[in-house]
Amino acid sequence: MLEEVERWLSTRSWSLTDRPLHKILAAKQRTGQSVSVVLPALNEEETVGDIVAIIRHDLMQQVPLVDEIVVVDSGSTDRTSEVAAAAGARVVHRDDILPRIPTVPGKGEVLWRSLLVTSGDIVCFIDADLKEFSSDFVSGIVGPLLTDPGIDLVKGMYDRPLGGAAGQGGRVTELMARPLLNMHWPQLAGFVQPLGGEYAARRSLLEQLPFPVGYGVELGMLVDALHLVGLDALAQVDVGVRKHRHQDGQALGRMSAAIYRTAQLRLARGHLIRPSLTQFERGEDGFEPRTYSVDTEERPPMVEITEYASRKVA
Repeated sequence: MLEEVERWLSTRSWSLTDRPLHKILAAKQRTGQSVSVVLPALNEEETVGDIVAIIRHDLMQQVPLVDEIVVVDSGSTDRTSEVAAAAGARVVHRDDILPRIPTVPGKGEVLWRSLLVTSGDIVCFIDADLKEFSSDFVSGIVGPLLTDPGIDLVKGMYDRPLGGAAGQGGRVTELMARPLLNMHWPQLAGFVQPLGGEYAARRSLLEQLPFPVGYGVELGMLVDALHLVGLDALAQVDVGVRKHRHQDGQALGRMSAAIYRTAQLRLARGHLIRPSLTQFERGEDGFEPRTYSVDTEERPPMVEITEYASRKVA
């Protein structure tokens, strides 16, 4: 491991206990910064309501840490929107944000558009499929941004159990993302959960970053933030255990391909490999090929969008 990364691990990796809630609240009051929590959601009616309700109760009603909770629905066919609204979130539909630019499927697309419908100086992203959710996820990753002006982005780190076995989740992280980062961006080798969906950042950073529209958004954001603000402006906080719905092997394959594509674009913008992935499923006549596009479209930095600039002026 690079000496720089070892130093970073000792100075930029924290636990929840390093910043008690009362210190975080005091820093928020002193600095006057506002906090938005964004949940990108697609067919998450079973979990999104509990997450919203816990954040609202613990961090809005009990203490004034979070200023708004926004659920961005990316085309759910279940009751995700109704459940989220009933729990106290403001629900915005992806297609209603910046309608002049046609939407494309993908998590990164939703996160990018969320910048237009939130107002917080700090934006905290939380996946909507978490089970046994704790508001520590929010307070833990927001805390360093409120207390340390030199921090621009904070990732959550946690155990990810799979099938009852501790630490066996995060298969795409271990098989794809971690090798890529260690080989090509070794400064980022200290991140425990580089692909984790729970992280927070200053709006002033997020609005300068391009957003891969799909699964590559987390890796792309880390790499681009490293180049823009440097390693010491990035941090991680141990928030315990993350439980969520696990995807099947083929879905993980498509996710891995998109992440590799995102990395490849950053390594050699002018030399693009074949942006597709063929997988196989057993059918009546044997194994049948299924080919998926993994061409990772990217959205430009939000500061380049006219509607965003006009909103800031207003």
